Amino acid sequence: MVHGRIRRCIVPDCQKEIPLTARKNTIISVALALVLLMGVVPAYAAPSLTDKRDQARTVKTQVDALDNKVEVAAEAYNEANIKHKAILSKIKSTQAELDAANARIGTLQTHLNIRANSMYRSGPTGFLEVLLGAEDFQEFATTWDLLRDMNEREASDVASLKETRAKAEGYKKDLAAQEAASNSVLDVMASKKKSIETQLASRKKMLSGLESEVAAIEAEVEARARAAAASSVSRASSKRGSSAGKTFPAPRRAARGEVVNIAKQYLGAPYHWGASGPNSFDCSGFTMFVYRQVGVSLPHSSRAQINAGERVSKSDLQPGDLVFFGSPIHHVGIYVGGGMYIHAPSTGDVVKISSMSRGDFAGACRP
Repeated sequence: MVHGRIRRCIVPDCQKEIPLTARKNTIISVALALVLLMGVVPAYAAPSLTDKRDQARTVKTQVDALDNKVEVAAEAYNEANIKHKAILSKIKSTQAELDAANARIGTLQTHLNIRANSMYRSGPTGFLEVLLGAEDFQEFATTWDLLRDMNEREASDVASLKETRAKAEGYKKDLAAQEAASNSVLDVMASKKKSIETQLASRKKMLSGLESEVAAIEAEVEARARAAAASSVSRASSKRGSSAGKTFPAPRRAARGEVVNIAKQYLGAPYHWGASGPNSFDCSGFTMFVYRQVGVSLPHSSRAQINAGERVSKSDLQPGDLVFFGSPIHHVGIYVGGGMYIHAPSTGDVVKISSMSRGDFAGACRP
């Protein structure tokens, strides 16, 4: 072995020997290259996170649209449920009327059967014998009046029997129609329920693996909305009704501000479509539940609740007023002041206070 040199290159075309110094330089160059490559690896993580965040933003947009559809379907389900309950109440009332009519028919029929049986037993001469057996005119007149009254009552009973039977037939027809309507509404409710559950399954699948990223984006959006609401409150008095759509006369009744503190007791309660408390709520179920605590009965439907009190212009809002969103209306909450409202937002969320800066404000009312 020759000092300072290495073996000849084993590659056939290599004819020259490589000096040791050159070999060291080559090794150093390779090592530096490896270090540089290893140092570059973390730099590729940033685009990956950015891509994931962009994906989360896209998914959030899709989820928001889906939540909107779910809420529309949920409120339609609630409306159908209200209609079904009304039909069931009518069915109960109609059944009671039918039962009363049947009882009346039974009473009249029994009475007439007794009279018919009595007439058969006494024969046509029975009444004449009673009259002719009178000892004086006064007794005769009294007996005549009694027999006449009996005949009139029997005639009235016969007429009443016919009328009651006709009513009973009408009740039966009404009952059949109401039961058919009830079944139809139940079909609608089943269809809505299936649609909601299908959409919620799609939502869950869509969010899979991106929950934390979407939650962070939602927090940023909410923070910006709160800031925007805070900055606009001071300008609200100079823009009375400017962005609130229709304007209405100032409400005559006082706002029910006490409901705000009641509502805040349920901050953090989970949203669940069709729920009306006390552990979970949907939007109209939440407002219905809260207002029930102060003795005010509201329907379980945002579209119906907007007609449950005096309409209020956006510029006249006071804590406790109901605020509505969407077209058609499908969301409702309780105004708490400062451009904020408390509500049960959507699936996967909880009762919370949010800014009213969303662009689909539809109106307000004061129950």
